[in-house]
Amino acid sequence: MSDERFKPTAKMAANAKKGLELRAKFHRGGTEVGFHRAEQLARQDELGEEDIKSMHSYFARHAVDKEGKSHEWGSDENPSAGYIAWLLWGGDEGKAWADRYAAKLA
Repeated sequence: MSDERFKPTAKMAANAKKGLELRAKFHRGGTEVGFHRAEQLARQDELGEEDIKSMHSYFARHAVDKEGKSHEWGSDENPSAGYIAWLLWGGDEGKAWADRYAAKLA
């Protein structure tokens, strides 16, 4: 296992902050793990290999959430819980980032 560290991007931080704001406003979306991840991303804390693997796994499992019919994906007025959770993990930019690093770590 590597002790290499990876710094999240500003866009990932912005997505996480938006997710935290929507979660607070609508009282839905994300688990405690997702909440903690969002706090890390919002601060742009450097993440380790296990964090990358966790993010990659989250996005692989939750891409299906985009198909949900309860509330709206991408809405700031009536966001789905899945959309909020997706933002907590860094949004589409977080997925691309995690996928890119996970491929290098494999």
